[in-house]
Amino acid sequence: MQQDSRTKKITIALLSIYVIVIFVQSLFFKFTDSVETQYIFRTLDAWGASLGFPGLFAHKGIFSQYVVGTTELIASALLLVGLLSGKSLIRVMGAAVSLGVISGAIFFHLFTPLGVQVLNADGTKDGGELFALACGVWVSSAIILLFHRGFILETLSKFSKRGS
Repeated sequence: MQQDSRTKKITIALLSIYVIVIFVQSLFFKFTDSVETQYIFRTLDAWGASLGFPGLFAHKGIFSQYVVGTTELIASALLLVGLLSGKSLIRVMGAAVSLGVISGAIFFHLFTPLGVQVLNADGTKDGGELFALACGVWVSSAIILLFHRGFILETLSKFSKRGS
């Protein structure tokens, strides 16, 4: 039983580190307005405009690269603090934020003109690498939440009893 607990802790730590690394390395691209980021958000903004929502993904839009990047930074910080402190609530919050933001990314890859392959700075397509990393973050975040399902259910139960 103790081995299962140790394996679970190591797995959660490795998954958390994976999500943190992917999100933090992407911040450079989002916060420096890289060519790749311009392509992604310009494509999404044109798609939003075609649906009657111009500027949604623009530099000052509600879903701009800066908003998405900041959300990824917050998720990473929560996962890191949860990892270092051992606090389940913080770790769960980080995984939930991570799952939310990456679900949006996967949706936009699959259901908009962005597509699974995006443009690199040199004009080539990335072969779906960014999409694959997003899927890895989604799976990692979901597994972290799955491992904490008892804690989540217990916490939700406490809140529902307070409201009664």
